[in-house]
Formats: sequence, structure tokens, C-alpha cells
Amino acid sequence: MTQNPDENIGNESNESRGDTGETIGATGDAQNPNLEKDPEDWVSGDDPMTESQKSYLDTLAKRAGEELPANLTKAEASEHIDRLNGSGA
Repeated sequence: MTQNPDENIGNESNESRGDTGETIGATGDAQNPNLEKDPEDWVSGDDPMTESQKSYLDTLAKRAGEELPANLTKAEASEHIDRLNGSGA
């Protein structure tokens, strides 16, 4: 039997879990381009890419038959990820 994700798990109330009603993930506003910050404007954009970015970019680059430098910044990695996903400008 599949449990509805909106149901309380283990009889734990939303208040006892500290549920504030905030959500993450896609919302109706997710498609609003004004809510996205250009990677070049990121405060940490010049930092080295994260391990998660590196792993995901490695997968995407292999699928696309591309080879990319391993020393990209967070901003550069994000731009390559967008491009390889087909969502780049």
C-alpha cells in the first residue's frame, strides 16, 4: 500500500516536526525567469564547483560526448549544466 506523502508519517503531527508550511521544489513561480539569478552575479560564483555539480556535469558531458575541464567554477559549471540540459539561453 502506498502512503500519501501528505499524510502524517508515524502519527507525527506537522507541528511536532517543526513544519512551517514552507516547501521546496517546483511551484507556480518556478517558471518565472525574473526569479533566477545569472550565475555570473552569484556571490560564490567564483568558488570551485561543488562535488554534486562535478558529478552531474560529468554524467551530462559523457552523455553528450564532451570533455570539460575539471577545474570549473560554480558559475561555469552551472552554465554548462544548463546548456547540456538544453535549458541554456
